[in-house]
Amino acid sequence: MTGPEAMAAPLLEVSGLCVSYGKVEALHGIDLAVPAGTIVTVIGPNGAGKTTLLSAIMGLLPARGAISLEGRPQRRVEIEQMVAAGLNLVPEKRELFGEMSVEDNLLLGAFQRYRSGHRDQAASMEEVYGLFPRLKERRHQLAATLSGGERQMLALGRALMAKPRLLLLDEPSLGLAPRIVKEIFLIIAELRRRGVAILLVEQNARAALQTADYAYVLETGQVVLAGPARELADDPRVVESYLGLGRK
Repeated sequence: MTGPEAMAAPLLEVSGLCVSYGKVEALHGIDLAVPAGTIVTVIGPNGAGKTTLLSAIMGLLPARGAISLEGRPQRRVEIEQMVAAGLNLVPEKRELFGEMSVEDNLLLGAFQRYRSGHRDQAASMEEVYGLFPRLKERRHQLAATLSGGERQMLALGRALMAKPRLLLLDEPSLGLAPRIVKEIFLIIAELRRRGVAILLVEQNARAALQTADYAYVLETGQVVLAGPARELADDPRVVESYLGLGRK
């Protein structure tokens, strides 16, 4: 299988993944790996199947193929099992509880750990506030009153409360001002430095390729290119289609 396995042992490995909506196959034989402590990005046009890929990995959609964590095949790919195994998804729509405070939204992110007997929510929250000082300032505000950038920070912070080993991010820059996008990507890089692996689906190909270690290009449900992110950023096909520098 092709992929970034040479960089480190894969935390997540996907082989021959297929997803169908009725008779329409949305993903065809996807092979993908995310080594521990790395950022792997998936770029591609709208409708390529990027969100479907994340949903299938998390067990939100039925899929065919194999998913392994640290070399162990996952026989039951269901969301509770994947969260318990250390995966967490930040969806494109962020899905916050608008009528709850910032702090209560964060506490909900730690629910699975609390149910498993962990009592480290206060320390986890301080770590999140260290990453996102703005959330601490607004901890008593309702989530519905936050700006778009603050809502994205809260969605990331809530996912981090679960202490994930692998974070799946679906379009974290969507709808955000360029200054906030830069801030979000700096935080994503900081998470890698802290040992969190990240599978990043992103429409902003330039920012994704600048931040990631390895990249896949997904088109019409298939991987059409894969390689180190810096190499793909210089690939004429990627430049022409996704970076906008090849057009005269």
